[in-house]
Amino acid sequence: MALRIYSIAIDLVRQLRPLIERIGTRDSNLADQLRRAAASVPPNLHEGAYSQGRNVRGRFHNALGSAAEVRACLDVAEALGSLDQVDPALRDTLDRIVATVHRLAR
Repeated sequence: MALRIYSIAIDLVRQLRPLIERIGTRDSNLADQLRRAAASVPPNLHEGAYSQGRNVRGRFHNALGSAAEVRACLDVAEALGSLDQVDPALRDTLDRIVATVHRLAR
């Protein structure tokens, strides 16, 4: 089963790259956490799409948790002043991913 949300998640990772680099100049740990969380969403979506049984929901739950972690890292980066403001369009894309994966994980 091919998932359209997979390509959207890949695009999100591309959009996050400059933000991760910017955060990394002030807080390398937060940048690393954001990088790992963002990088884990697409593989878990892809695995979920091609898994069977309980593994399907587990992979989608992992992707959902990582997407939520991305959101939290961006919030923390703003709160700490590592980022001024995250582009609302990027947040909308992230919200779309979270909503879609939430439906897939049910």
